[in-house]
Amino acid sequence: MFATAFSFLYQFGDAFAFLVIASMGLAIIFGMMGVINLAHGEFITCGAYVTATLAQKGLPLPLAILGGAACAGIIGMILEITIIRRLYHRPLDSIVATWGISMIATQGVLIVLGSTMQGVGTPLGSFSVGGYSYSTYRLVLMAIAVLLLLGLYLLFYHTRFGVIARATIQLPRMARATGVDTSRIYTLTFGLGAALAGLAGGLYAPTMTLVPTMGSTFIVESFVTVVIGGGDIFMGAAPAAAILAVIRAGMTAWQGQLFGQIGLLLTVIVVIRLMPGGLSGWLLRGRK
Repeated sequence: MFATAFSFLYQFGDAFAFLVIASMGLAIIFGMMGVINLAHGEFITCGAYVTATLAQKGLPLPLAILGGAACAGIIGMILEITIIRRLYHRPLDSIVATWGISMIATQGVLIVLGSTMQGVGTPLGSFSVGGYSYSTYRLVLMAIAVLLLLGLYLLFYHTRFGVIARATIQLPRMARATGVDTSRIYTLTFGLGAALAGLAGGLYAPTMTLVPTMGSTFIVESFVTVVIGGGDIFMGAAPAAAILAVIRAGMTAWQGQLFGQIGLLLTVIVVIRLMPGGLSGWLLRGRK
């Protein structure tokens, strides 16, 4: 009985961590900024590839992961300055542009680095409960997901940058009138979202086969989480990740991973039909 309960809780924590870590960057770029970023998976791939490269050159894994996140963030800021900046409030154009960036990045990695890359191996080993073996590293990922939510909350609600960023995104003309350099804030915010995507790739690089299309593993769950959650990271994406984790863990335990994926897609259909503004829209309306 204990082994079964622990197995479900472990699967729930693993799914929750994956959804939170994979979707936080998209929650900022898509949920907050309104940019439909189809290149989100490629930022994740960038983080994973840079992490693996740095780790193979002898850099400790935590520093390699941070290096992958930093590289993705820098590329994100460059893309925001050169391309994305002209596409705010133009959702169809942003879809086409970011899709083009995605195709260029995927094919470029395939041509330059080949169809696969040597991984770094999953650290920390495993432990057993009731005859079943579990990865210790995935427990670390669960803790990182919680710390990531806490860190973003403190950043956006308890720092000057966070207040200015939220004001700029919600009322850019008013922020500009008060002397805020809105272009710089947009660049930094987009770069933060890209860095978080790179961090997701770096964190999961030890658990996956590194291929140019690995970002597609993340992007469906990321969009599902953000769409269900709505525009608010903490009142939307985090509760959505918890709900989807329960559904995914339950369906997976019942009928396998395929049914877990089907459960996620059915959930997003139902939520969009009943709550077009997502969970955060429904919660905020309830407050009013």
